[in-house]
Amino acid sequence: SDLQYRLQVLGLYDGTLDGKYGPGTEASVKEFQREYGSAADGTVGPATWRQLRKYTLSKNDMEIMAKIIYAEARGESYKGQVAVGAVIMNRIQSDEFPDTIQGVVFQKNAFTAVSDGQYGMKPNRTAYRAAIDAVRGWDPTHNSLYYYNPKTATNKWIWTRARTVNIGRHVFAI
Repeated sequence: SDLQYRLQVLGLYDGTLDGKYGPGTEASVKEFQREYGSAADGTVGPATWRQLRKYTLSKNDMEIMAKIIYAEARGESYKGQVAVGAVIMNRIQSDEFPDTIQGVVFQKNAFTAVSDGQYGMKPNRTAYRAAIDAVRGWDPTHNSLYYYNPKTATNKWIWTRARTVNIGRHVFAI
């Protein structure tokens, strides 16, 4: 059902998430392969899985992303929410951080919203959309690995990071 879920997130599958590879799932796989530049043979081999993982999330990772985006940036513009998601994706690509969404989000002291309990809040639809856009590669932060609110930041170290862009109340940095 992970395959069907990922196709559903992309708007390519509207059937039941039953884990069965039937005609509906096969048609959705072919559509995905056509849209994302693969041979549209309906086979979910390693290349198709790589593409799916590049542009989608598992249910668990989607929930983690939406919750951290909502907790950290719920008062920000849509672009600001995508930016928080982009920082997570940038960290996954960096050798300085864990290489999974869960690893990045729950790294000790990485996000205030995890340590102060805001992470437990229920995310809204906008946070889920922002997570999808960040995973698909929208990065309004210019490859930033950090962000902070200059009015509330207490760790002096963050001020030593090179700024890339301001989005809403957050400063993004590398």
